[in-house]
Amino acid sequence: MYRYIVFDVETPNRYNDRMSAIGISVIEDGDITEEFFTYVDPEAPFDRFNTQLTGIDEQTVYGAPTFPELWEIIEPKMSSGILAAHNAVFDLGVLKRCLKDYGIPWKNTARYLCTVQMGRRLVPGISHKLNVMCDYYGVRLRHHQADSDSHACAEILLKYFESGATEKDFIRTYRFA
Repeated sequence: MYRYIVFDVETPNRYNDRMSAIGISVIEDGDITEEFFTYVDPEAPFDRFNTQLTGIDEQTVYGAPTFPELWEIIEPKMSSGILAAHNAVFDLGVLKRCLKDYGIPWKNTARYLCTVQMGRRLVPGISHKLNVMCDYYGVRLRHHQADSDSHACAEILLKYFESGATEKDFIRTYRFA
């Protein structure tokens, strides 16, 4: 089994080019071994919809690191395994736009797993929204809270592996450059 870096981001507005929070759960040898969470100062305005959805606003992120400050902390972790997220293309897209907009170089591609795509093949016939999958597997969730969402996604990924799924059948490559 590989090392998986399961992450979830929350965004401040409809442009989805900045983060207002990130949660990371690391899976090693079939267990969640490490977790990380922080708010992020997006240096961008908040939309009312996003604030209502996540509970995050300008006051919440006051004093939080900006993305470049955060990246110095999380880059070693993000580079240390296969990335995973629920609806991964969304979270990877936000990460890509943050890196690009701040002029931060990273690798050209990254291997990743998407628990939505996995679920569609492994558990067909139901909705694969995170809250529905959590109900299905009995995983606790505070939806749209990055720490809870990343932890829940990690739990679901482990459930998929316990059911016999293998990463080689689901690994994809995301282009950052």
